[in-house]
Amino acid sequence: MRLTVRLGTLAGLLFVLTLPLRAQSPSTVMGDFMHDAAEVQTKIVGLAKALPESAYAWRPGKGVRSTGEVFLHVASDNYFLPAVMGIAPPASTKINGKDYKTAETFEQRTLTRAQIIGELEQSFAFLQTSMKGVPDAKLTDALDAFGQKTTNRRLWLSTTTHLHEHLGQLIAYARSNNVTPPWSK
Repeated sequence: MRLTVRLGTLAGLLFVLTLPLRAQSPSTVMGDFMHDAAEVQTKIVGLAKALPESAYAWRPGKGVRSTGEVFLHVASDNYFLPAVMGIAPPASTKINGKDYKTAETFEQRTLTRAQIIGELEQSFAFLQTSMKGVPDAKLTDALDAFGQKTTNRRLWLSTTTHLHEHLGQLIAYARSNNVTPPWSK
């Protein structure tokens, strides 16, 4: 009797714990990439807004990107990486997916804090729209990128990994400037 009650209790507990999983619709790989990119976007843009203008010129050492330059690098690659996959960025960016120098030119512009935040927000909107336009069936398509054979899926994975890399960098930059990331408060 006790074993039956315990097994029944365990089965009920497992059922309750899996309810949220059952209620969700099945996810897609691109949906997962989009969800991840949206979470990183919230954090990167949140840091951009939390840091004062004076922190945008701060750099941890000679020859290392400043805070503002890192934000512009993120924005630049939010356009460039989809462009490598053939998704045309806005003409105003002048970024060409076959020429990384165009991305470097984009990120080397001198902009105010407000302009950088605007560029970040626009680039993330473009990134999300680009991701939304790629069905899972296209993820295995072959792609030549950076002199290597790859797939769309691997480049999208690199795109989200790149965002996480710079999120970590920007957290360190913020902390070095005595700014607590907004989500940590």
